[in-house]
This record gives sequence, structure tokens and C-alpha cells, in this order.
Amino acid sequence: MIQIGIIGGSGYTGGELIRLLINHPAAEINFVYSRTKAGEPLYRAHEDLLGTTDLCFTDSVDPTIDLVFLCLGHGHSKDFLEKNPFSDATKIIDLSTDFRAQANASLLGKTFVYGLPEKNKSAIENAQFIANPGCFATALQLALLPLAKAQKLSHPVHINGTTGSTGAGIIPGETTHNSWRNNNLSWYKAFNHQHLGEVREQLSFAGTDGTAATRTELPPFYFIPNRGAFSRGIFATLYTEYQDTIEAAKALYNAYYEGAPYTHLSEFPIDLKQVTNTNQCHIHLHKHENQLLITVAIDNLLKGASGQAVQNMNLIFGWEETLGLQLKANRF
Repeated sequence: MIQIGIIGGSGYTGGELIRLLINHPAAEINFVYSRTKAGEPLYRAHEDLLGTTDLCFTDSVDPTIDLVFLCLGHGHSKDFLEKNPFSDATKIIDLSTDFRAQANASLLGKTFVYGLPEKNKSAIENAQFIANPGCFATALQLALLPLAKAQKLSHPVHINGTTGSTGAGIIPGETTHNSWRNNNLSWYKAFNHQHLGEVREQLSFAGTDGTAATRTELPPFYFIPNRGAFSRGIFATLYTEYQDTIEAAKALYNAYYEGAPYTHLSEFPIDLKQVTNTNQCHIHLHKHENQLLITVAIDNLLKGASGQAVQNMNLIFGWEETLGLQLKANRF
């Protein structure tokens, strides 16, 4: 049984990690770090954990821990690691943006591998440090990876995606307040969402050896993200010109995701409730004239964050990829 530390366990992603790891058969939570809640029981921040665990938040860390998850705000993971060194054997999975870009993937001799199992499974299995992908970045890459690897992304891609309020984090804001968000819909960060760079960089290396010399030139991506009137999940539609048949597209996707335990192509139109509260990604393809429509749905807190982090942990330690992630969708 490996020992786990969680840094920043009072937010949404930290809470989901706690819920997953409490029931994981091969991992045990040793500490949950929070400067503001040290000494308080975990259920003060995550009320549903009452009666489930007696663990309390702490303001100290064990530098010899087997694996640590970083669930800090974007821009804070590097600072934390510089001030709190861990042992040479400690494995690290960071859920922030700090190490996702190739230019920022190294710190203090540590090089972080981009943790999208459907793209980098072999590298993850041999890695010590993982940069967990963003939620929208996960959904959009899974929607486009088969096309990118087959060099069939040559025309502009138009994307419309809607995310739940938990995607904005636990700190309340004007656009996350229930009285504003309920029965409402709005767009934000049109054409310049922070995950676009992450998506484009990773897709440009799909099907290559990962070097700049073999990087593929991609067409423009036009992405409109929306704020949905629901708490969790991402539902996105993407369309681009595609000259082959719909049967060829389906064969391409089925071949790419063969053996992937959490990403599946549906023969029928999909909806968000199929995947909420699971680590699943569901994809549907539809062709109209020369346009291929790709629909993708994930849970932003699980496949888009904490669930994928546990999936990466399983791969690092050589366990079954699905260990501790047998979750039931909130279908009704």
C-alpha cells in the first residue's frame, strides 16, 4: 500500500481526489495539506466525508511520501516545490497549468510528462513527474487526436464547449453565483481560452517523435467556451471539413481508442449525464455534406482532473489503469 500526500485538499479537485483515494485498494492518504484549514477535519471542507474518514488537514508535509498530488491554484505549484523539496524517490502529479507546456516542463532537474493516457501512455508508465491535463484540454484533445495522428486536420476547426460551474474553482465569483448562473448561459474567453495553447501543442506532436523538427502545422482553431447552468461536466461540439466517409472516420476513432478503458465512440448521439461522476469520455461522430461533427462529453472534475490524475497514478505504479475508478454515472 503506497502512501499519498495531497497538497491543497480543500478545493474541488482536492476533494474529488480524497473521495477517490479513500476507496483505492492500493493507496492510502497519509496527509492532506492546507495552510488555512490545518487541524480541521476533512469533513469541514467536504461535508459528505462525515463518517467516512477521521483525517484532518495539516500544515506540514512528509518529504519521503511515495506520491504527492498538487491541487494548488495555477502558478503556485512551482513555488511550492521550490520551497518544499521532496525525496528523490517521490512521484509528483500536478493538476495545475504550471508544467503542461513543453517550455515549462522542467523544474529543479525534474521533467514533467504530459499526462493524457490516450496519447502518452507509455511515457506515463515510465515517468516520475506528471503534468495532469486541463479539463477543456482533455475533452478537445480526445475529440481530435485520431484525426491529428492520421494527419487529417488540415482545415479550420470550429469548437463550441459548455462547462459546469465547478470548472471555475471553489472560490465564489460573480459568474459562479447560483442566482446569476442558474437558468442562464453566457460565453467567456472567446477564441483565447488558456487551454487552446495546450491543445494545439499536444496535437501538433500527435503521430510524431515529439521533436520540434517533426511537429505538425495545424489549421486555425476557433473555440467559444460557455458557462453552463449546471455544476459539473463538459459538453463540446467540434466540426471541420473532412473528405472521407463517416464510416472511415468511425474506423479511425475506433482503431485509435482500441484498448483505452475510458474513451469510447458511441453509435448514438451522446449527452452529458452519461459521463458525469465517472472517468469516462464519450464521443459521437456525424457527417453533414463535407463537414465532420464531433461531439465529446466528460466530467470536468474526474476525467478532466482528479480521475485522470488517479488513472495516471495507476499507470506510474504499473497497476490496472481502472483501479479505484469504477464509478457510476448520475444518470437520473
